[in-house]
Amino acid sequence: MFDIQRSEVYDYLKITKLFQELINEIIENTGGDQTLFNLTDTADLCKNLLESGLYHVFKAVKKENSEIIGFISICESRSLYADGTFGIIQELYICKEYRSLGIGKKLILSAINFAKEKEWKRLEVCTPPLPEFDRTLGFYEKEGFEITGGRKMKRLIEGM
Repeated sequence: MFDIQRSEVYDYLKITKLFQELINEIIENTGGDQTLFNLTDTADLCKNLLESGLYHVFKAVKKENSEIIGFISICESRSLYADGTFGIIQELYICKEYRSLGIGKKLILSAINFAKEKEWKRLEVCTPPLPEFDRTLGFYEKEGFEITGGRKMKRLIEGM
């Protein structure tokens, strides 16, 4: 029914489209602010990140027509608290009609295998806002992730 493959740079438009669906779903479910994400230059950014080799994407592809129906993106980070190098799952999205078919589990497995190849000590992920995304939190817990506390925060840097 589907395969998991490493994305190539030429996938950037399809990955960007799925990313936009992810952001739209988060905003719809939370009543969030549309201005939190700037999607204007997202396609070029996705292409540049894929070309850089610092942003790694695995895609779920339908066998019968090669349509990309989901993706997971990860990047490398370093910290003392993580005892060195580790991976961060930046985005995970599966088209609504293909959810609960094991695709997310296989995408997570591809990220775990990639982490092992890179000799990362851990993978981290931040879920979308709760309680709207309790199901997402449950999915990650089922896949072996643990809640470590805290909240994700950001500060925009002026002039950027």
